[in-house]
Amino acid sequence: MSIFDLAPAAIILPLLAAGLNFTLYRRPTAQRLISLIAIIVVLALESTLLIASWGSGPVSISLGGWAAPFGIVLVVDQLSSLMLVVSSVVSLAVLVYATGQGLADGDDDAPISVFYPTYLVLLAGVSNAFLAGDLFNLYVGFEILLTASYVLLTMSGTAPRIRAGVTYTVVSVISSLLFLMSIGMIYAAVGTVNMADIAAKVPELPPGTQLQLHLMLLVAFGIKAAVFPLSLWLPDSYPTAPAPVTAVFAGLLTKVGVYAIIRTETLLFPDSRVDDLLTWVAILTLVVGILGALTQGDIKRTLSFILISHIGYMIWGIALATPRGMMAVVFYVAHHIVIQTSLFMVIGLIERRGGSANMDRLAGMARIAPILGILYFVPAMNLGGIPPFSGFIGKVGLIEASVEVGSWQAYAMAGVGVFVSLLTLMTLARIWNRVFWRKPEHAEFPDPILLATDENGNYGIHTSGESDAESRRYRGRDVKLLPGSMLGSTIGLVAVGAAITLVAGPLFAFSDQAAENLTNPEIYIQEVLGDNAPDFAGDSAEAADDAAPGTADVPEPADAPGTADAAPAENGGRE
Repeated sequence: MSIFDLAPAAIILPLLAAGLNFTLYRRPTAQRLISLIAIIVVLALESTLLIASWGSGPVSISLGGWAAPFGIVLVVDQLSSLMLVVSSVVSLAVLVYATGQGLADGDDDAPISVFYPTYLVLLAGVSNAFLAGDLFNLYVGFEILLTASYVLLTMSGTAPRIRAGVTYTVVSVISSLLFLMSIGMIYAAVGTVNMADIAAKVPELPPGTQLQLHLMLLVAFGIKAAVFPLSLWLPDSYPTAPAPVTAVFAGLLTKVGVYAIIRTETLLFPDSRVDDLLTWVAILTLVVGILGALTQGDIKRTLSFILISHIGYMIWGIALATPRGMMAVVFYVAHHIVIQTSLFMVIGLIERRGGSANMDRLAGMARIAPILGILYFVPAMNLGGIPPFSGFIGKVGLIEASVEVGSWQAYAMAGVGVFVSLLTLMTLARIWNRVFWRKPEHAEFPDPILLATDENGNYGIHTSGESDAESRRYRGRDVKLLPGSMLGSTIGLVAVGAAITLVAGPLFAFSDQAAENLTNPEIYIQEVLGDNAPDFAGDSAEAADDAAPGTADVPEPADAPGTADAAPAENGGRE
């Protein structure tokens, strides 16, 4: 038995833990413990899969005793194993963060708790999407995570969250319908939903049919990835959710869409290129996203627009359609999941300590909570692309890939990428200056909490002698302190983001292996289909013989010794 045979446990364990949590709905302490244990076990398993996939090709696992292309197939390769590990790392950090918030806010008094089982269902859906080897199973993974996200987004039932949930639900349903229609059309065209089998049969379709199917999948996945102009729903949906939910949504959900686009471009339709379209999508996503961020006053909305903008960096690498470009994309996706999640966790702490996430109301946080200044500064500089952080390394990789291509489109994306990186840094620096260094009395609408001073004239409510899990009231307002688990989990994830810089070399080497497999889809097809796979070696040899000068137009006698026609067919027409 191979370690890869345990890959389905990454989906099954969270679902089993979620079912157990539903039966323990009146015991939140048991729910927390079960959820933490489940994610830790899954993370250990996925880390083992990551190590095992280092230096190897894709490995397929057929479920239910049905071989591909008829049965359900899960596929583990460098890209999927890396996404699994990164998603579990941020999910674990956010779960600890949410646990601390729940304990501090007295959620134990709630008669029914749905957060923990729903959170585990979300993680199972994400894992299923990353491992899916057929389009319908990928659709199921999307629906699992989207159903869970509806519940998480509307928790507490406030009017803004319900409104945001309605928008999110409508957009997600439209995307799912487009995806399901695409699956039906692909099945009608090639008679299969197995991705490896589709990849083998798509070249036989007319170019127009290929383009139609290709574009339908891109639109469906583009909505989920929040690329322009399919991203207008995101800034109104994510910021209204509770802080832990916003953090995990921002880090993970859009990347599942990016992952699906990568599979579409490298496996399903590698020869039906839409590079020019993706080039313009990347440029517009980069520019529109960052321009939207510059106009915002709320920090969470600002980061939501920055999130959209940085999806453009990932589409940039995909549009280049080269191994070096794909290598940079794999690295940048892993980096961005960690950094974006940690930034939203920090903003949740700022909102809790300062009473608001609006820059017009926040000021002087460097005195009130200096540790939050450090926790914000590190991932902000990383996201802004300041050397030597991993954000800088990933963007340099994209620029190098563009220079290697050398086309005007590639140079255009590189120029826009550098410009947007500067604007990102400026936007994040504006938050830093206004929230942490401005004096409270200089804020346009200062919060009374921030204007309060102690006997020495220092701003802010000081908390010496009080428990981190407590809160006290000032002038009729709640002043919430920072629970140790919320702070600790944020510190841990910020440290993980910084550590990516230290392991950038090995991570780039791993991303290079992933890119090599992605840009050679026949490796994936051969592993999944086995004996049913096309003879790529023979096809390549025949193509080479047909292209050989002086042979194609000169027929040889069938019985002439040493001619190409006398060679066995299984050797590709050569001796």
